[in-house]
Amino acid sequence: MLAEKNKLEEMTKAGMHFGYSRSRRHPRMSPYIFGARNNIEIFDLDKTVQKLEEAKNFVRNLGRENRKILFVGTKIEAKKIIEEFSKTIDMPFVSERWLGGILTNFKVIRNRMNYMDDLIKKRESGELNKYTKQERLKIEKEISDLKRNFGGLGKWESLPAALIIVDSKEEKNAIAEAKKVSIPIIAIVNSDCNPEDADYPIPANDNSLSSIQYIISELTDAYKEGLKDQAKEKNE
Repeated sequence: MLAEKNKLEEMTKAGMHFGYSRSRRHPRMSPYIFGARNNIEIFDLDKTVQKLEEAKNFVRNLGRENRKILFVGTKIEAKKIIEEFSKTIDMPFVSERWLGGILTNFKVIRNRMNYMDDLIKKRESGELNKYTKQERLKIEKEISDLKRNFGGLGKWESLPAALIIVDSKEEKNAIAEAKKVSIPIIAIVNSDCNPEDADYPIPANDNSLSSIQYIISELTDAYKEGLKDQAKEKNE
């Protein structure tokens, strides 16, 4: 009981309970709303805890199976958090704009990533020195653009087992692609989102840095716990 109280206090301190104005509420978010304060919707954090635990259990199992998760958060508030926490568990991420086909046309995306890697290797080996200065500048710009678009995807060779998304409304293109290829979605959903867009919706403030960080930290910790469980089982 004390642990649950402390968790609710932590979530409140992180500002996770603040939604948007009542006029922006998506009808299907009603079950997760406790009330309103100065016309700002307030989430029922008991339900947020429940949904977060469901998502963590799912992520923990992915960790036990050593499966890949793609982190997606392109809004300003999410970029750095997504990059930081995905790297702690060596997972791919998209923190710039979502490029169509990342999930539904993976072979083409993989080829672009291979092309980027090839250009970087040629630059590092000095192979690009044979080109004129103007040509090298053009290639450098191409490398920069490719890294911005694909740099977070790393070396993944197959589709991820799940997506973790900050703001399902903002990332509607990622949601649509994931649904087409039947990839489970974990998403932070604010009061203007449709919770049915995610398999594991987490109703909470998706604009506050502290709120986003709290949830993403909890999810990555759950994955680490799964990895530890896997290692323990192997040693038994």
